[in-house]
Amino acid sequence: QVQLVESGGGLVQAGGSLRLSCAASGRTFSSYVMAMGWFRQVPGKEREFVAAVSWTPGSTHYAGSVKGRFTISTDNAKNTVYLQMNSLKPEDTAVYSCAARTMGSWSPNSYDYDYWGQGTQVTVSS
Repeated sequence: QVQLVESGGGLVQAGGSLRLSCAASGRTFSSYVMAMGWFRQVPGKEREFVAAVSWTPGSTHYAGSVKGRFTISTDNAKNTVYLQMNSLKPEDTAVYSCAARTMGSWSPNSYDYDYWGQGTQVTVSS
């Protein structure tokens, strides 16, 4: 019943910026979502935690590799979460997916999330 749709990916040069969006649908989404997360994955590699935010009051958490460069935020009225990515590096290239967690606070573990988007490709060229 819950759908997450990412957008905003694309090709960018090293040092550039992108903003990803994740729009959630579902009439009762805002009443039970506890946290939203962003993860990324490249072929042959393990899925990696990027950032997470508690839906209310909105505390944020980041992987060390992106801290200081990426910012996660929400627009609760629109059931949307964003990932602002600055100072992008080639190693940031991956498929980025958003996820929703309903049975606990934020987590860096993908298996703790209940709903997933299809992902959006981010490619950073050197």
